Amino acid sequence: MDLYAFPPVAAILDAAYSLLMGLAALLEPLAGSAAAAASVVVLTVLVRAALVPAGIAQAKAEQTRSRLAPKLRDLQRRHKKNPERLQRETMKLYSDEKASPFAGCLPMLAQAPVVAIVYALFLHTAIAGHANALLAHELLTVPLGTSLVSAIAAGTASAATVGVFAGVLAVIVVVAEITRRAFRPQIDTAPDAAPLAGAGMARLAGALQFTTAVFALFVPLAAALYLATTVAWTLAQRLVLRRVYPLATA
Repeated sequence: MDLYAFPPVAAILDAAYSLLMGLAALLEPLAGSAAAAASVVVLTVLVRAALVPAGIAQAKAEQTRSRLAPKLRDLQRRHKKNPERLQRETMKLYSDEKASPFAGCLPMLAQAPVVAIVYALFLHTAIAGHANALLAHELLTVPLGTSLVSAIAAGTASAATVGVFAGVLAVIVVVAEITRRAFRPQIDTAPDAAPLAGAGMARLAGALQFTTAVFALFVPLAAALYLATTVAWTLAQRLVLRRVYPLATA
C-alpha cells in the first residue's frame, strides 16, 4: 500500500502542493523560472517563524541545563554506582527546578514531517490523483525533483546539477562548521566525569553537525533547499537567543 495514497496523507500533500504552487505564482514576477525554488525557501521561513516560540523554549532549556550542570555532576559522582538512584535523583532535581531534560526538542521534531512532505512533493508524479506540476520547475536548469546521488547513479548528472548541489551543500557545510565552533559542548575533564561529558562525545556532537549535508545528497533538490535554509535560520536564531539567554559560567 502506498502511504501517500492514504486519504488523510494525500489531503495533506495536496494542501502543501497548493500552498507551494500559490507561493510560486506570487513569486514568479520576482524570481522568474526559480519561483518554485523560492517558494520552498519562503515555506521554510514561514515554518521556522512559526517555531520561534519553541526556539525560545529550547534556549531557556539550554540555559537551565547549564545552570544545573554542577548539581548534575555532583549527583553523578555520588550515585555513579547506583544508576537507578541516579536517575531518580536527576528527575527529582529537574522537577524541583520546574525544568525538563527534554525541553526544547519541539523545533527538531516539528520539522521532520515538513521535510517528509517536501520530499514527497518532489518525488511523486501525481498528487491526490492529479499531475504534479511542481516537477516541471527548475533551479538554474536543474529540476527540483533531482537527487544528486540518483542523478550520478543514473549517469544523468550534468555540470549544472553538480554546480547547484555544490552550492547548496556548501551553505550547509559552512553553517555546520560555524555552528560547531560557536556551540561547542562544555567538556568535563574531571577523572570521574560521566562518559557523555568527555572529549570523545564532544567530537561526536561536532561531527553530527555535518549529517545534514550527507542527507542532502540523497533527497530531491527542493528538500535540499529546505535543509540549507533551515540550518541557516537555526544558526542565526541560536546566535541571537544565546545572547538573550546566556549559559551559566563555571
